[in-house]
Amino acid sequence: MLTEFSWDERYRVSDIENVLTPALVVYPEIIASNIARTMHLLGGDADRWRAHIKTAKLAYTVRMLVERGVRNLKCATTLELLVACRSGAADVLLAYPAVGANARRVREIADHFPDIRISVLAESEEQMRQWQGTPVGIFLDINPGMNRTGVEQSDGDKVVRLVRGVGEAELQFRGLHYYDGQYGGLDERERNAAAHAGYECLLELVKQLGHSGLSVPEVITAGTPTFLCSLAYKGFHGQGFIHRVSPGTILYCDATSLAQLPGGYGYAPAVLVLTRVVSRPHEGIVTCDGGHKAVSADAGVPTCVVVGHPELMPLSPSEEHLPLGSREEMRRAKVGEALYLLPRHVCPTVNNFDSALLVRDGHIASVERVSARGREAPLLRTSEWTTSPVGPVAAEKI
Repeated sequence: MLTEFSWDERYRVSDIENVLTPALVVYPEIIASNIARTMHLLGGDADRWRAHIKTAKLAYTVRMLVERGVRNLKCATTLELLVACRSGAADVLLAYPAVGANARRVREIADHFPDIRISVLAESEEQMRQWQGTPVGIFLDINPGMNRTGVEQSDGDKVVRLVRGVGEAELQFRGLHYYDGQYGGLDERERNAAAHAGYECLLELVKQLGHSGLSVPEVITAGTPTFLCSLAYKGFHGQGFIHRVSPGTILYCDATSLAQLPGGYGYAPAVLVLTRVVSRPHEGIVTCDGGHKAVSADAGVPTCVVVGHPELMPLSPSEEHLPLGSREEMRRAKVGEALYLLPRHVCPTVNNFDSALLVRDGHIASVERVSARGREAPLLRTSEWTTSPVGPVAAEKI
């Protein structure tokens, strides 16, 4: 991750007297710039980008993608799927192994949006069977060595058997899904070499399927860490399938993705967390209200970078407090002073907030709901109302 980030006047919010902190601040002009830079790298072809909206979270941002022609999306929860469908997507992959009630909920959403192509991941016959009799498409999930889901990329025979099983179940085989996020911590050259070695294995699977009389309509690779690796791999060209990349973090950028993306590409943070200094508990320490319930700590400590303050080093956070080590020779931040935090991992940070401040030209333009935050209500709707110990709670309708 970056260890410091210089101040840029584009980030200053001029009217913060009535802002409750911590607050999520979203800069739409910078989102638009990040989208434009990504489109440039894709040769202007929006169809090559299956953007992962687990980062976007806001319907506002999803609509920005759709308005720019990015209508093939990817998501991780049924709520994100619902937001994508409502926001104008044409083709959405739920890139998570849905089972049980989650799978039934996907079927409900697919039935309600028959004009949208909805697909899911599968890695076994059992997972495929639950989609029989539905229009839901199947992407076979390939494990690239990350070892969290998918079929081992070395097990070509199983891949062939499963793809044949999709046809036998009278389901639509949509392609192969391959997320190689484990290489994000490598330097650029090592990351490129490791990713390309994996793509060689992936193409071997495609060839094996072809030799068995099975075609692959689409191959999906690459989140933000290996986005450029994927674009640089020439083996994906002229193979007879659609190759799409699926970076999501690149929309907002964070301290990790900015370290992974060469500076010359012009990406910039589009989301910051506005906090205030609340205490000076010890010589050399100030504390702001940016604990891990605001800025996610899932990627480790430090959780963020204090924009424009290289003298402040984020220490281990608690739920609501973020102590910042302060070099004694530098000016100490005052209680009440506003600080802007660049998250180490922006995706779960956005998920921490119900609402976001949309800031244009230094002024708050609107408050936008973080539409896909969290998850849907945990019970499939059996009636319009569900009784809870504190009274009736409305189940959200599609």
